[in-house]
Amino acid sequence: MQRNEISAAAVNCKEAVYFGVPWEDAYGYAQAIKVGDTIHVSGQLSHDEKGDLIAPASLDESGKPAEFSMMEQQMRATYANAAKLLARFGATLDNVVEETLYVLDVDAAFAAAGKVRKEAYGRARPQCASNLIGVQRLAFPEQLIEITFSAKLSG
Repeated sequence: MQRNEISAAAVNCKEAVYFGVPWEDAYGYAQAIKVGDTIHVSGQLSHDEKGDLIAPASLDESGKPAEFSMMEQQMRATYANAAKLLARFGATLDNVVEETLYVLDVDAAFAAAGKVRKEAYGRARPQCASNLIGVQRLAFPEQLIEITFSAKLSG
């Protein structure tokens, strides 16, 4: 079985999925866990199949993001990665009941979020609780956003 498939050995009634990116082993976690009819998706970011960041922010001389114009592209790719994980459990973004967006720049995220979220969820008013929280730093210096999700398969 490959790492990016659902774990056949469901420990404690949990099923895990992975992307196979380096930081899964380095940090030691699953991208998503299903327990019963609930799916918990770890913080997602804008990476491709190899783990390379999509639309990385340019950095200033101190190693911090110099501008936030890539927020929309990173957000779009982050929702796409979440959708891929949910699909492995037979779910879609329609199953999401809560999301939390962690961002380096609240204004840039808020400006992009309405458009991107409506596209990702396919409706003018996505039917999930949503939190947008400004933070000082994320896992990678070029990263502007990280999103966690909780989803229900039934009900």
